[in-house]
Amino acid sequence: MTTPVPPVPPGTPLPKPTPSTDSLPSAVLPASAPVPTAAPPPLGRRLAAELVGTALLAAAVVGSGRQADALTSDAGLRFLANVGASAAALTVLITLFGPVSGGHLNPLITAGAWWTGRGTPAGLPLREAVGYAAAQTVGAAAGTGLADAMFGHPVFRLSAVSRGSGALWLAEAVATGTLLLVVTGATVAGRGRLVPALVGLWVVVACWATSSGGFANPAVTLGRALTDGWTGIAPGSVPGFVLAQCAGAAAGLGLAALLFDGRERAHPGVRPGSSDKR
Repeated sequence: MTTPVPPVPPGTPLPKPTPSTDSLPSAVLPASAPVPTAAPPPLGRRLAAELVGTALLAAAVVGSGRQADALTSDAGLRFLANVGASAAALTVLITLFGPVSGGHLNPLITAGAWWTGRGTPAGLPLREAVGYAAAQTVGAAAGTGLADAMFGHPVFRLSAVSRGSGALWLAEAVATGTLLLVVTGATVAGRGRLVPALVGLWVVVACWATSSGGFANPAVTLGRALTDGWTGIAPGSVPGFVLAQCAGAAAGLGLAALLFDGRERAHPGVRPGSSDKR
């Protein structure tokens, strides 16, 4: 038996219904209501994504150089084709693998994600960052060998293209530092979804505007030492390039901390659009 509800006198205001928080977006939930966060994919899957993604990036860089070399003797056209293919590959690969591993494809992007997320519950642990860098390096070597095999060239033949000078090292520092500034700044500013396009555009600019060609990626730099094509780099030139890239990355992170407020809170390993550079 139910209790009868007494009639409401005329003119009495009716109480406003209380909405269920289940139907409200998280932006309007009270501060005490926890916002659910998705767990990152298993580490093995993320490492595989970084390995495959970096391998495809290196294959695109070296393979497009081989293709351009076979099609034309014009150095400008070869470089234009190589830069365009590399930038397009980066944009696609970061977009594709971003939801899995963050689409870093670059040990310095991984280092930046670890550094900016340190001390936060969702930060990328140092152990995982080291695993990312190892997977990226193996992937870059594998991708370089794959590209040469596809074009019928000897696999893993050391490059003889010397790229050692102070001007080139300065150029690498500028290219890499700006890359880290672009990725970290866009992420901190809440524009992570734009990172794939921003990185692709910066690749084009860095390749044309710096004397080094804007490698800006230690893993792919090591991989390119294993090809005798014109996109290669002599093993003796690798240490100078890598040191310059590391110095530039540190400067880029420092500028990002100075120019942008806040620190990234999303898990650095799975946010859409971490980046890399060729």
